Amino acid sequence: MENQVNTKSIILNNGLYLGLTGVLVGLILYATGSAIELQWINTIVSIVATVAFIILGIKKYKEENGGYISWGQGVKVGMGIAMVSGIIAVIYTLLFTNVIAPEFQQQAMEVQQKAWLDAGMTEEQIESAAEMTQKFQTPGILTAVILASAAFFGFIISAIVAAVMKKSEEENY
Repeated sequence: MENQVNTKSIILNNGLYLGLTGVLVGLILYATGSAIELQWINTIVSIVATVAFIILGIKKYKEENGGYISWGQGVKVGMGIAMVSGIIAVIYTLLFTNVIAPEFQQQAMEVQQKAWLDAGMTEEQIESAAEMTQKFQTPGILTAVILASAAFFGFIISAIVAAVMKKSEEENY
């Protein structure tokens, strides 16, 4: 009989830690007044943390499953971790932009408009780009983009990690 591992706790724990890592980095950057200028730090930490927590989750599942894991099981665990983290990111983003720092999006837009101006765009082009950007700042679209990004990058990272870590009982014979 196949050993059944409870993936729920592995997914929830690692997804929670990954999501909280993103929240913590975002709040630290905001508290230091560097959230707009140092957005690249948030991106790098997010990528490294996503890879790390997906690896840890898949490795934990493999250990609890007697050293065996299929590619599909690995992708399932990794995607679960990414989506739990994505849900936390949605909640944090909506709280941040509506409660904690409602002025943040406007400040970010002003920085972006200056960058567009420095890049040689006309006032008309900047106004058009700003209007289009505003359309993508609604809660529904933000939620969809965050969850779609979590699913996309979660799948890519999970697929690679699962392919490297997979091991079946048949490989022993």
